[in-house]
Amino acid sequence: MAVIVTRGLSVLFQNVRGCTFLHQHKARDCWRCVKRYLLSDNVIRLLEFQQKKVAIANQMYISRDQYFTNIEEKLKNNELLLKNDLKTLLHLCQTPANVEVAKNIIYRYHAENRNMAFGEFKFGPLFMRLCYELGLEETAEEVVKDQNLKGFFSDSTSFNIVMDMLFMKGSYERALGILLEMKNQGIKFSKDTYTLAFAVCYKMDTDESYKICNMLLEESATRGDFVPRHAFCFAVAFAIKQNDVVKARSIYSHIMRTDSKICLNLHVLLLALSGAQQHLLSVLEKAVVNNVPKFVKKMDFSQEVVAAVRETLENNTELQSRFEDVCKMLKISGQITALSLDDMLCHTPNGKKPLNPLLDARKISRRTFKPLHSALLSE
Repeated sequence: MAVIVTRGLSVLFQNVRGCTFLHQHKARDCWRCVKRYLLSDNVIRLLEFQQKKVAIANQMYISRDQYFTNIEEKLKNNELLLKNDLKTLLHLCQTPANVEVAKNIIYRYHAENRNMAFGEFKFGPLFMRLCYELGLEETAEEVVKDQNLKGFFSDSTSFNIVMDMLFMKGSYERALGILLEMKNQGIKFSKDTYTLAFAVCYKMDTDESYKICNMLLEESATRGDFVPRHAFCFAVAFAIKQNDVVKARSIYSHIMRTDSKICLNLHVLLLALSGAQQHLLSVLEKAVVNNVPKFVKKMDFSQEVVAAVRETLENNTELQSRFEDVCKMLKISGQITALSLDDMLCHTPNGKKPLNPLLDARKISRRTFKPLHSALLSE
């Protein structure tokens, strides 16, 4: 049965098709038509960074060009570079040429501050947001790999942003190189790292990347790291692409909450691959929703997944008839979508905002770098 359905799977995992195709269908089907990236705005924080840039530029008592000239003079005269010098400089950069100046300052600053105190301000994410804003993924890739800057990018966020930029450009092998560099430098993986790692391996779709994916799964389980649902979904889809149905089912069993659209589509596909057509039809029938308000959540099925399932029923007239009936009901209720499985996997999650702004208050003092005991004491 797995052999039969595999014939239809090649279509399921192709790259996203252009906006022309998707715009022929309902607007709700098109989440991200052009850019494919995985980190939410809460991680990138690009808007926050840009607002800070405007604020700092407005507070300057000299021109931007004059500030850059002063900094370059400091560099030539071998004067001490302060934290605020670099922080202001990074917020004033507007061109690739400005970023090159900032890079030179970073090398000098890092050489002078290798043994920075615990809790010191981290410049890595700030520089990466600047590269993200200007589309300088090559510069970002270069600096995180430079051994002369080892320790400057000591956080997972810096590496994650670089991988996200490379993923967006389709440079999956280079993104995997960033992951391996992160591992070599001993940077602890975050939940976003695992999502990016499995997404990159899935996109590469090679025997080597499949081994890396499985190795990371085993290591995460050994260390007790939290692996998000989105990451597991990529791993399940990758195992399906590799025709490793047993492994795919095993990975799927680790997903704690399977109430998302992508999980349901993967579940249906796994049932088809396993030959469990009766169970599969029951799942589809239970998913049908009729005469409910628009705000009620409906489970959508990819028309490509539906097509793959249909292939498995070619030799069973009774089940085929039942399947077509349920497909008609799903179509009437608007639950069959033009989005492919790949489209669903590669969407960008919405950033979650706290219900109470106080919950998002700063936990560390900027002055003492010690925990703040109350949100009311935040500076």
